Amino acid sequence: MVQENNSQQAAGDAGAYSQEFLTFTLGPEEYAIDILKVQEIRGYEPPTTIANAPAFLKGVINLRGIIVPIVDMRIKFGVGTVEYTPFTVVIILSLGGRVVGMVVDGVSDVTSLRSDQIRPAPEFAATVDTRYIKGLGTLGERMLIVVDIEKLMLSGEMALVEEAAQTP
Repeated sequence: MVQENNSQQAAGDAGAYSQEFLTFTLGPEEYAIDILKVQEIRGYEPPTTIANAPAFLKGVINLRGIIVPIVDMRIKFGVGTVEYTPFTVVIILSLGGRVVGMVVDGVSDVTSLRSDQIRPAPEFAATVDTRYIKGLGTLGERMLIVVDIEKLMLSGEMALVEEAAQTP
């Protein structure tokens, strides 16, 4: 009987796979992105600005010989006023062969979410365009907005990132 319960438990667990996410904050909200897309986390340094770039594209940095566009997620998502503090960080992402940096208020932690902990996002749940939201993750009392960061960063509306992603 005990073996039967263990096999039922294992079968239940097999249906709910687990994935690791890096969680970060923008204003009062907590977001999560696939940890496998994260290359490194750096302190914020003002990037070199690019003329006529969209407001959310803060500029570029030279990261060990690679020119990396830096996107301010607070501006992109329209979350409050932009303020750079000692906790402000840049998450360097590796997306489809491209390297992109995103400025966030702070990094929280790395957490695992099972597929059954991620619910579809209602249309009105966030200021983010829901096309880029995988769902809402629940972890006890915490609610995480799970973002499809690759889909967002490589979308046409990201301007220079899209052009760069298509360049051979």
